[in-house]
Amino acid sequence: LHAWSEALPGASTATIETLAARHSLTSTQIVSAASYARDIVALSNDSGLPGLNHLSDAVRSQSESTIGRFACRLDCRHDWDDLVLPSATLRQIREITGAIEHRHTVFTDWGFKRLTNGVEGLKVLFAGGSGTGKTMTAGIVANHLGLEVFRVDLAGVVSKYIGETEKNLDRVFNAARGSQAILFFDEADALFGKRSEVKDAHDRYANIEIAYLLQKFEEHDGPVILATNLRRNIDEAFSRRLHYVVEF
Repeated sequence: LHAWSEALPGASTATIETLAARHSLTSTQIVSAASYARDIVALSNDSGLPGLNHLSDAVRSQSESTIGRFACRLDCRHDWDDLVLPSATLRQIREITGAIEHRHTVFTDWGFKRLTNGVEGLKVLFAGGSGTGKTMTAGIVANHLGLEVFRVDLAGVVSKYIGETEKNLDRVFNAARGSQAILFFDEADALFGKRSEVKDAHDRYANIEIAYLLQKFEEHDGPVILATNLRRNIDEAFSRRLHYVVEF
């Protein structure tokens, strides 16, 4: 809060609080982001202070992430009016958006961090058939929050070589932490599938891979959205760690 206030003199308290709660940046990155946002305003011949949209673009510019190698950024141009969902489902999506937006208040100000081992990341499952709006909804949530959403490329992450998949997953989660992004795992049952009975070495290593993913999934501080057409195939250990399950 102090760093943002110093970098954006004259900005409203609401703007400062939103930025501080939404983004995890160092004080140097905050100064750079504020300067970048003022440049955006100046180049567009606008007057006044940068708005939240300018500042969100500036924050993304501070990312030193290497996530692009393992994931692609979703370019979503939709908004809430484009979502055609039952009212109960839409309320749940709005609640998830609010939970991500205000997680700092809940975990820090209200003291719930001590109940979650200090991990503030929200874990969400979107379950439903193809074409029901799971990916589009993830993009709309990200747009509303001023965050990017990266869809993890399973082909780039999964490797036939023992131990390589775990290394790639580690890079994905570390990069997402630095990029202020929502991680989106499409066809999540391919990665988060049920562990099988060990009959040979292949089964054993596959189970180790899932166990490692479970550990990284639980430790991740940022929002993670899983999407699947086959909810029943998701490993029970992952299901127990989900904060929300939305049926599309």
